[in-house]
Amino acid sequence: MEIPHLPLGSWIETGLNWLTSEYSVVTRGISRFTQTGINSLNDGLMWLPEWALLALIALLCWKLAGPRLAIGGAAGLALIWNMGLWNPMIETLTLVVIATLVAIIIALPVGIAAALSERLYRVIMPVLDFMQTMPAFVYLIPAIPFFGIGSVSAIFATVIFSMPPAIRFTTLGIRQVPIELIEAADSYGATRSQKLFKVQLPLSLPTVMAGINQTIMLALSMVVIAAMIGADGLGSEVWRAIQRLRPGDGFEAGIAVVILAMLLDRLTQSFRRTSK
Repeated sequence: MEIPHLPLGSWIETGLNWLTSEYSVVTRGISRFTQTGINSLNDGLMWLPEWALLALIALLCWKLAGPRLAIGGAAGLALIWNMGLWNPMIETLTLVVIATLVAIIIALPVGIAAALSERLYRVIMPVLDFMQTMPAFVYLIPAIPFFGIGSVSAIFATVIFSMPPAIRFTTLGIRQVPIELIEAADSYGATRSQKLFKVQLPLSLPTVMAGINQTIMLALSMVVIAAMIGADGLGSEVWRAIQRLRPGDGFEAGIAVVILAMLLDRLTQSFRRTSK
């Protein structure tokens, strides 16, 4: 007995074609707005001399995490500068910053709503499981018909890929607030919004920051992969080295990615420690 084939792939393709044709005006507007933001931030960071931006980042590291991170961050950025990868590093940093900001703006309200609503929590958890299990390369497929080849598609794919940890950790942090504190707030007549902004969110802030940290790391990994669809930055350097069979250039770009990842990770961890 032959089981009929379920044309799931053709259904998805038909749905994507319908969305891209019906909402092309919206996607073009989003693409232009996002590209303007990318160009503005990129040009602003590149306008600063390399030594000036390096000094500013080192000063930020010193203020937030102490001299060890400042010295290590300055040494790592100086190595990236020495390898001639400063501009690709800036392009990668721009994409990570914009994608992370968009992901956080979406994820925090969703995470708060899921923490306060048991019904929404039960609906959204399987969706997050699906999003985190899906291979990263799959997110590049719908980005191209919506936004074409380039950095905007990379932002779109990166936001979708990196958003689940921020939602999960926000929900987890709020739901782990001790019930005794919630009851104490109720006994003093606190409204729902007062409980959220004065009790639940402040107490859950370290957990929320851990989710933001994971979002940044996933965004950085996805931005590198997105070089396959035309995203600029260190990922394009790795991709170019693969195409031209230049392992040395590829390892140099990979080392720059590691330095940038470690710097962003330590900075966000310092935010997490100060929020405790």
